[in-house]
Amino acid sequence: MALTRADVAKVAYLARLRLEPEELERFTGQLNAIVEFVAQLQELDTTGVEPLAHGIEVRNVFREDEREPALDREEALANAPRRNDEAFLVPVVLE
Repeated sequence: MALTRADVAKVAYLARLRLEPEELERFTGQLNAIVEFVAQLQELDTTGVEPLAHGIEVRNVFREDEREPALDREEALANAPRRNDEAFLVPVVLE
């Protein structure tokens, strides 16, 4: 299936792209090359090949969540620029 200049112009319009005539011509050729490559891929025999979500194995590299003792209040507030006895003090955002 070859894309025409009108097809590419319509896609550009839908994507809200303003293309000059020479850009339209260049992109028509480039998109046709992409479509031809995808057509070649369609010819491959994929019988028995399981579908993949990724080309390589993906695994979680994060450690498990583990509960640990919380900081005590004094330690948590030690470097606060403004604080009271219980919490951080921040500028008022809403009146």
